[in-house]
Amino acid sequence: MNIFEALRESHDRQRSYARILVQTSGDTPERVEAYQQLKAELQAHETAEERHFYIPLMEFDNGVDLSRHAIAEHHEMDEMMEELDETEMSSPAWLAIAKKLSDKVHHHLKEEEQKFFQMAGKLLDDKQKEQLAGQYEKEYQAQLP
Repeated sequence: MNIFEALRESHDRQRSYARILVQTSGDTPERVEAYQQLKAELQAHETAEERHFYIPLMEFDNGVDLSRHAIAEHHEMDEMMEELDETEMSSPAWLAIAKKLSDKVHHHLKEEEQKFFQMAGKLLDDKQKEQLAGQYEKEYQAQLP
């Protein structure tokens, strides 16, 4: 498995959890579970991805800007999750923030897969891609609750 395949597995889970989340309503067990799943997935993925994908890419001149951009988007998603944590789950405001988060997740994943992966594919050799996948997976598993 290479780093792109490893990241895509998590991306698929994120898309699914985000879709499920925005279909929930009120302060229900379904919403609580959907949010907990998405939040845990995003946090574990972000940490592992930054350490074992973006930081290695920053060693290349043309990997710096794309890495900074992606990490900034991770930070925006973290801020939205903090906002969700501080908002009453049954309020309409909560769903509005959740929809914003879902949109950001979908935008970010599409951008990574369609732009960043292509660029990174040219910067990393096959051995690096495999090594990073192993390091990412290990970190990702360690970060999950």
